[in-house]
Amino acid sequence: MDQLPSLSALRAFEASARHLSMTLAANELHVTPGAISLQIRDLEASLGVRLFERRARSLALTSEGAEYFATMRTAFRLIREATAALVMRARDTMLTLTCTAGFATHWLVPRLRRFEEAHPDIDLRISASYRMMDFQRDGIDIAIRHGLGGYEGLASERFLDDEYVPVCTPDMATALGPSPAVDDLAGLTLIHDVYRRDWELWLKAVGATRVDAMHGPVFTDGMGAYHAMKASLGIALMRRSFVEQELAEGTLVAPFPTGFASALAYHLVYQPGALERPAIAALRAWLFSEVSRTTPPA
Repeated sequence: MDQLPSLSALRAFEASARHLSMTLAANELHVTPGAISLQIRDLEASLGVRLFERRARSLALTSEGAEYFATMRTAFRLIREATAALVMRARDTMLTLTCTAGFATHWLVPRLRRFEEAHPDIDLRISASYRMMDFQRDGIDIAIRHGLGGYEGLASERFLDDEYVPVCTPDMATALGPSPAVDDLAGLTLIHDVYRRDWELWLKAVGATRVDAMHGPVFTDGMGAYHAMKASLGIALMRRSFVEQELAEGTLVAPFPTGFASALAYHLVYQPGALERPAIAALRAWLFSEVSRTTPPA
């Protein structure tokens, strides 16, 4: 017989022989039991050999079927191993990182050129989303998540916890005068994101007594608060590392340079054993090296 049987028929046979059940084989291959039965009948017809003994409530291999299954099991194992090795080689240089859009915009993207220069062989893909993504289902290699850390079933490392500092546009800073006191904030609009307590904590830390910490608009995320501040609608608390370049260039001003650290921080999150992949280990090392480059607070 020069022509090989169809691959779908061989898969149906191998799965049915392994489970000794056409129903379980159908579930594994996402087809109906009837389709599995038809493929095996066609295979038996093409080979001229009975492969199964069909009983009332069970399925058994014939002696010819058992011999054929031993060979097919080895063949399919080799195919699976070769496929896994091929995919792993491709994935070794392709990484997917997920983070919020705000983190990507303010912190990650301005630094990506340095990563590309240091690791031209790694294809880094950024999935910017506020949705909590699943590593297996969504094909994620490493995540940057904001919170207290400690994610069940995953490894996490506190990654970025620099301080929050009030920032505004140069025009608004000019309106405050050359040497503003913290209580002068009472005359400005405080811009909040969903973590509304940040202003309360900062004002308490600097000893402000005449500023209403709850005053001002609330945005559902940090990007909204950032854009409102850039439009000179008020003053916002931002992580220093997010705006360090704009502060250095003078497009933003920190009229009150004192900052405060929050219990919330950005964490690197990945699956146990992920750092055994050289590309993920290289990305992690680069991320921490970028954190160490952050300008220290004034």
